[in-house]
Amino acid sequence: MEIFKYMEQYDYEQLVFCQDKQSGLKAIIAIHDTTLGPALGGTRMWTYASEEEAIEDALRLARGMTYKNAAAGLNLGGGKTVIIGDPRKDKSEELFRAFGRYIQGLNGRYITAEDVGTTVEDMDLIHEETNYVTGISPAFGSSGNPSPVTAYGVYRGMKAAAKEAFGSDSLEGKVVAVQGVGNVAYSLCKHLHEEGAQLIVSDINKDAVRRAVEDFHAKAVDPNDIYGVECDIYAPCALGATINDVTIPQFKAKVIAGSANNQLRDTKHGDMIHEMGIVYAPDYVINAGGVINVADELYGYNSERALKKVEGIYNNIARVIEIAKRDNIPTYKAADRLAEERIERMRNSRSQFLQNGHHILSRKS
Repeated sequence: MEIFKYMEQYDYEQLVFCQDKQSGLKAIIAIHDTTLGPALGGTRMWTYASEEEAIEDALRLARGMTYKNAAAGLNLGGGKTVIIGDPRKDKSEELFRAFGRYIQGLNGRYITAEDVGTTVEDMDLIHEETNYVTGISPAFGSSGNPSPVTAYGVYRGMKAAAKEAFGSDSLEGKVVAVQGVGNVAYSLCKHLHEEGAQLIVSDINKDAVRRAVEDFHAKAVDPNDIYGVECDIYAPCALGATINDVTIPQFKAKVIAGSANNQLRDTKHGDMIHEMGIVYAPDYVINAGGVINVADELYGYNSERALKKVEGIYNNIARVIEIAKRDNIPTYKAADRLAEERIERMRNSRSQFLQNGHHILSRKS
């Protein structure tokens, strides 16, 4: 892998390799862009097949966080960490505290959080060595379980997409097919049920399905059948890549809006649903409630303030739709454009500020 060539192609700022022989720590911190502020992104612990695979994952995820944070309106850039190891057997206090010292050494350029393979308890250990960590225990001033907040953001974004598709953002009477009924989706179903939506649910976890049926009068279908049900809105809330060659011909929904990451198997699938007239709420914009919530910890967590920011996902989705219509592009491309335009405006503003400062100094001299 030609690392510098790859970093130059996608404009990465920094790649940090962290090694601690005693604890066995092998970590890679990727900082993509800090134009809007310090890079924020979680720490993933995974059994990578090779060091190159780990590097590629860190870089890809860091760039994704730049776009997510920018589109969410946060004054934060994008970064990510991957720790090479088995989260079931390679964790230790020494490892996470050693990693915390590396984060501290970056002096605030990178702030970490929980991700796949790491927990609140792991973040607490990192917190022993640095304050540049979010998602710690509520006892330390954390926001706690992010699932309900993420769900609220998805609910708000779904309403914005519904307004575009149906002329009203009311979800009363709308049939919503929810694929996966985990923690986020359960909270989403609660919001939808309270507004009077009709729910169709599927999940490989039968207990999760039973709970949704009992609590929200949802109709249960087989996981393979959820894509083709008669509905107004399809909400992918479990695995990624459920918008693909197999599922798209089955869709009857006019809106796709859910909490899952990487919903499009390929960019061509975003083009396909656009051509079908389906209003798609891009995943990293609509599911940003979690990162908005933990980002509020940086100011001293206030739940009311955080929820107010999460409400803004409605306007973020509306803005994505506006850009898509303005530029005649699919919404997945418009989401990227929203993020890129915000970053570019800040770069231009800084450049102008520096130029003005230079002119002032030149006149004084």
